[in-house]
Amino acid sequence: MLDIAFAKSALPKSGALALLLAEGDGAEGATGTLLAAADAATTGAVSRALAAAEFTGKRGQSVTVLAPGAELTRVVAIGLGKLDSLTPKLAEDAGGQAQALLAREPAAAVSAAGLTGAQAAAIALGAVLRSYRFDLYRTTEKADDKPKLAKLTVLTAEAAKAKDAWAGGKGVANGVFLARDLVSEPPNVLTPAAMAERCKKLEDLGVKVEIFGPKEMTKLGFGALMGVAMGSAQEPRMVVMHWNGAPAGKKSTKPAPIAFIGKGVTFDTGGISIKPAGGMEDMKWDMAGAGAVIGLMAALAGRKAKVDAIGLVGLVENMPSGTAQRPGDVVKSYSGQTIEVINTDAEGRLVLADVLWYCQQKYNPRCMIDLATLTGAIIISLGHEYAGFFANDDTLANQLAAAGTASGELLWRMPLGDAYDKQIRSDIADMKNVGGRPGGAITAAQFIQRFVNGKVWAHLDIAGTAWSSKDAPTVPKGATAYGVRLLDRLVADNYEA
Repeated sequence: MLDIAFAKSALPKSGALALLLAEGDGAEGATGTLLAAADAATTGAVSRALAAAEFTGKRGQSVTVLAPGAELTRVVAIGLGKLDSLTPKLAEDAGGQAQALLAREPAAAVSAAGLTGAQAAAIALGAVLRSYRFDLYRTTEKADDKPKLAKLTVLTAEAAKAKDAWAGGKGVANGVFLARDLVSEPPNVLTPAAMAERCKKLEDLGVKVEIFGPKEMTKLGFGALMGVAMGSAQEPRMVVMHWNGAPAGKKSTKPAPIAFIGKGVTFDTGGISIKPAGGMEDMKWDMAGAGAVIGLMAALAGRKAKVDAIGLVGLVENMPSGTAQRPGDVVKSYSGQTIEVINTDAEGRLVLADVLWYCQQKYNPRCMIDLATLTGAIIISLGHEYAGFFANDDTLANQLAAAGTASGELLWRMPLGDAYDKQIRSDIADMKNVGGRPGGAITAAQFIQRFVNGKVWAHLDIAGTAWSSKDAPTVPKGATAYGVRLLDRLVADNYEA
């Protein structure tokens, strides 16, 4: 992870410098303090470059000045837009942009002159998030092709406040990195059992971890989850993670925990209803919902969140074989409800069915939020910009939408209704696991809702947002860890003591 330091605003004696400048701010403006110093040290080279590029400080605008003199190897100016419109998310984006422009430098600083300590910490968080790189399996990459930036110093008048704020931000960044690592791993490495063992490492952060194997789940009656696992040589797991961060008090007055549930299909061939070969390699990230829950639990523990939270993940591999579940099979879920399996590629909802019922029966949480790369239909509806979400409670829905806007992990609420529920009626069982092509993401949510048992609940279909094919300001191409920032913000804004 990129090393972050905070220091008082002063022109560095060497290395590279990023100047974050508000729109309309020149050397006389609040954010232009170090611009004046850099310009003086380079005999006007920086101001001449900004003038030639018609730099005005508009959001996202940037100019790079190479070897301007005075021992500075590079000066980068980045526009913040209007200073009074600078949200934490926009500050993070500026930090991410700075990291990307300075990545080839061995040492660099970024000026947060004119900004608060909290904004300086947001800049640091954005830079760290953008610096993520999964290169575990690269053995022939040349040193010149690797980024060199290992430490970034954020220059601010409120260095002490920024450092305090960064303590929580670093915990969140660690959670994001963990989720990205999990989603990036190849499926021959990250089997259900191996993923469960990765969860055990959260015990170092104070998280209590329980792992359930096939024997325990069979004894409980997890017929839906175990049915998905039938075709694979890799045994399934369920992992329950507890973070007890709420202040101690009388048990009778302590709020119930908030619960997060993740779909963890470590590889999804579609089973007997096998997927087309083209693009099937992407199905290694069909466990991104579980990855997000694991990363979230690490984030909450890492920043010592004052909340009691439970994370549950169902981990399976969906493979075709002589022992695999067939279309037409009927399975009995942990809830006692029976399911006719029409399509074995609609397996994630079967996994969630048992884990959700177990969660509400065992822990009686305040609310349950599940995350899953569940349907291609949600991508057709919303593309890759928003995740679709469904909720049976307007208060929770509004909280989630607000957290999505604040974190930049955007959500769009989708409908639920009896008309959609009728599409999953079965002729021979309590329900079937698909309802046809029309409204496919909605009928999947209707299926999951049958295992909520009246609890306050939301379902996030993150199929379109779990992986990115291009760089974004704080998310490099690849695994996004979508859901970690969103749900951490939800907890911080609404559920901490």
